Amino acid sequence: MHIAIAGNIGAGKTTLTTLLAQHFKMDPHYESVDENPYLEDFYHDMERWSFHLQVYFLNSRFRQILEIRKTGKDIIQDRTIYEDRYIFASNLHAMSLMSERDFKNYSSLFDLMELIVTPPDLLIYLKASIPTLVRNIHSRGREYEKSINIDYLSNLNDRYDQWIQSYNKGKLLVIEVDNLNFVKNPEDLGEIIEKVNAEIHGLF
Repeated sequence: MHIAIAGNIGAGKTTLTTLLAQHFKMDPHYESVDENPYLEDFYHDMERWSFHLQVYFLNSRFRQILEIRKTGKDIIQDRTIYEDRYIFASNLHAMSLMSERDFKNYSSLFDLMELIVTPPDLLIYLKASIPTLVRNIHSRGREYEKSINIDYLSNLNDRYDQWIQSYNKGKLLVIEVDNLNFVKNPEDLGEIIEKVNAEIHGLF
């Protein structure tokens, strides 16, 4: 069983990955953020570091997928390789923060990797408004994230909505998180667990 959680920066993916992994006794696989050598530089100069950052994430996510396949365990994954390509890299290219040459190079590498990638059995999309994203980003206190532009987050949200509307690689569960607090409110977490349970049982 492979569950993946998708969503914009600050939507709560990592936290929910941890909580669901504990409940369903699954192995959590997290996005490589703290170890990323380009992330802080990227937020200070997006155009200079966009290609480097996206290739790092793509490589990290592809390696993670190969490890997931090798273990054969039930896992829950924080963010998918598809978001790297269809949300973040595409957005940087559209904003002229990644050159046409770099985007074609990146896309070619992704297309090659996708030949080997198996989509998750269930994709959970955490849908959040800009105020919710900003509040969560500020509350976790990562210094380099304080410079994230509102327009950048908004563009990402638009791309997520477009991607989710056309997603056809497997089962999809959309959870609107603006009015949920699955960390402090057990009822909210329980509601999400019930929805995930219903989707999981439908996979068999």
